[in-house]
Amino acid sequence: MKYILYILIALPYLANAQLQRPSLFLREDFKKTPAQIPVSQDHIENKNLIITLYGKGADSIKKSHHDKPDDDPFYVWSGLCKDTWAVTLKHKSKNVDLSKQAKIRWRSKQSGFRQLHIILNLADGTWLVSKESDSWSNDWRVKEFNLTDIQWLSLDIATISEKNPVENPDLSKVVEIGWTDLMKGGGSEACSRLDWIEVEGFSVNK
Repeated sequence: MKYILYILIALPYLANAQLQRPSLFLREDFKKTPAQIPVSQDHIENKNLIITLYGKGADSIKKSHHDKPDDDPFYVWSGLCKDTWAVTLKHKSKNVDLSKQAKIRWRSKQSGFRQLHIILNLADGTWLVSKESDSWSNDWRVKEFNLTDIQWLSLDIATISEKNPVENPDLSKVVEIGWTDLMKGGGSEACSRLDWIEVEGFSVNK
């Protein structure tokens, strides 16, 4: 009888634990500084984050900004990239569990045929790219991804190209989170732009 009582007392706590949603793990708004090529660690606002650039086109990823219009953001721009590219962020001391109701949210604007995809680097070295993407828009737009809804493909990080589908990848320990459109830049008419990014997940020790 005593053990049954303990179980009954514990049930509400267990239910709450299962229903607990992840909190904000990271957010990056790029520094309000003049445009520069390439984007670098000097442009990262969050002191806990490290930026890394990948691909043969990485040396032309621009931290961009225009004086007009007045509300033009400080953003990452791919228009000058002569080859494929990718950008990732990672926490200096933590990994993140994206397997439980995790979300990624960003503000972006794509031109031409560009489709902005999420990329992940897992603790075992696996690279993934999302089948889902954020497509063309005439104006800046906030997009939210539910990670449990996403289908994944393996990513060749050297060539920034998608490979085979990956069924049920283990997202419980993610090291890097980033974005790419899997294409080279084509100026303002064919490019991707990212203003800011947020990640909701459970913090995990490295």
